[in-house]
Amino acid sequence: MQRGRWYLTASWQRPAVNTIPLETARAKGMIGVDTNADHFAAYQLDRHGNPVGDPYRFFYDLSGAAHYRDAQIRHAITQVLHWAKRCGVAAIAIEDLDFTAEKTREKHGRKKRFRQLISKIPTGKLKGRLVSMAAEQGLSIVAVDPAYTSQWGAQHWQKPLAAPRRKMSRHDAAGIAIGRRALGHPIRRRTAPPHHHQSDGAGHRTVQADRDVRGREGTVGRLSA
Repeated sequence: MQRGRWYLTASWQRPAVNTIPLETARAKGMIGVDTNADHFAAYQLDRHGNPVGDPYRFFYDLSGAAHYRDAQIRHAITQVLHWAKRCGVAAIAIEDLDFTAEKTREKHGRKKRFRQLISKIPTGKLKGRLVSMAAEQGLSIVAVDPAYTSQWGAQHWQKPLAAPRRKMSRHDAAGIAIGRRALGHPIRRRTAPPHHHQSDGAGHRTVQADRDVRGREGTVGRLSA
């Protein structure tokens, strides 16, 4: 007590974030999340990499002051986490958020406005917030290589999943690509077997991408819990 006033000093420490095996994180499927200029585009996938239901979009506004942008991002992350809990998954897949590299990435290379917006986001702070907020909800974060997720997602998933009551965007398809990569599956979707006598006469094969086809490979992500 000084000069008739009380002063309180408080300190706290966040609990250590536990890391779970990647296979455990994959066991119940994942939510694949694509980060964009004004929203997170998210899609639920089962453990086999199949999309479940419809895409979800969680919007935010990055045009204001720093504290406003920060609040917008926190609110959008909270919405994503709550939806993931309702879906019953154990992990969320995101692109490995390196916004310095993002400025020259194929996905946003010509989008000057987005390059300007993402330059306002502190990469380390966003990573830390996402991991810590997910841990509080008992969810893990799997970060994957962002290369070609937008291009291959649109190529292999946007049109096939489009329907009169389901409007698929390029970003929604990228969410699927990110989720499949985190689950250890190739981004390219499987196609139906050929008709009888049009291939080998058996009709039992499921056509898959060859080793040299772009979009086949799926890199294993880095796991945070």
